[in-house]
Amino acid sequence: MGLPNYLTLLRIFLVPVLVAVLLTGRSEQDLLTLNARLLALVIFAIAAITDVLDGFLARLRNEVTRLGRLLDPIADKLLISAAFISLVQLGLAPAWIVVIILGREFAVSGLRLIAAGEGIDIEVSDFGKYKMVAQVFAVGFLILSTRTYLIGLALLYLVMALSIISMVGYIGKFWRSLRPERRAQLKRRRTFREMKERVVSTTRTLRVRRKVMRERRKALRAKRKMNKRRTTRRLNRNKRTDESPAA
Repeated sequence: MGLPNYLTLLRIFLVPVLVAVLLTGRSEQDLLTLNARLLALVIFAIAAITDVLDGFLARLRNEVTRLGRLLDPIADKLLISAAFISLVQLGLAPAWIVVIILGREFAVSGLRLIAAGEGIDIEVSDFGKYKMVAQVFAVGFLILSTRTYLIGLALLYLVMALSIISMVGYIGKFWRSLRPERRAQLKRRRTFREMKERVVSTTRTLRVRRKVMRERRKALRAKRKMNKRRTTRRLNRNKRTDESPAA
């Protein structure tokens, strides 16, 4: 595991630290103290820098691995989700905007999984990149102080708009990349009879598979018993052979 993956793991480990600082660094007026704001901002900045560095170093050192491709989006979503949810808890971010942004993140992740199953690779669009940059600055300004709260809130609205635009772009790219016959298959509405036949055929297939597995287990148990009997008979013959000269 190379340096880019270690940076990704560092970003994951910083997530609970960031949440702990944001949710425990309150004053008696239930507001974030200055020290807590600065410390949270430093932690979030370090995590955001590792997000840029791990990808850059992976390409520079030719260390792009499957583990890195798996961990990097997970780390990004953990960091952003933890930061936004903590800000909602502190009353620094509207909950409905955060729900839209996080819902878009999980929807796009699901779309990428479906696209991978169809053999389609959906790369990050320009709007997606702008969204990532805007949400980093939005979280930073919301954490920093009450003076920069309006700037952070404006950026949060921008993040929401870019999230919707980029999601629509990803859906359109996925649909255009599908094969014509697959697209026609998805467009066609199935009747109730077709869905019923599909369920019945799937159930029958599962029953046949379970029956085959039961028969295989029975055959395996019978084979083990037969081998055990043969071993016992062989041992008995050897024992009688060893005892006959002595008699």
